[in-house]
Amino acid sequence: MAIRDGKTVDLTAKEYDLIELLMRNPRRVYSRENLMNVVWGYAYAGDYRTVDVHIRRLREKLEKNPAEPEYIMTKWGVGYYFKG
Repeated sequence: MAIRDGKTVDLTAKEYDLIELLMRNPRRVYSRENLMNVVWGYAYAGDYRTVDVHIRRLREKLEKNPAEPEYIMTKWGVGYYFKG
C-alpha cells in the first residue's frame, strides 16, 4: 500500500518490493537485470520486460502524469532509478 494525494493506493507485493528498493536507494540506477535478480530472485525465469511492466504500473498508480514521471525515472539504455 502507498499513499498518493492523501488517498490509499494498492500495490502488488512485487510493486511494493520494487518501489521500496528504488526509494531506499535514491538516484542509484538499477538495470533491468539487476532489478530482476534483487526483486524477483535469481531463480525467476521471466523476461526482463517484466520489470518494464511493473515500472509502468507503478507510474500509473503513483505519478501525477505517468507519461512525464517526476519520481520513477528512466536512464535510457541503463535502467531505472528513484529521483529523491
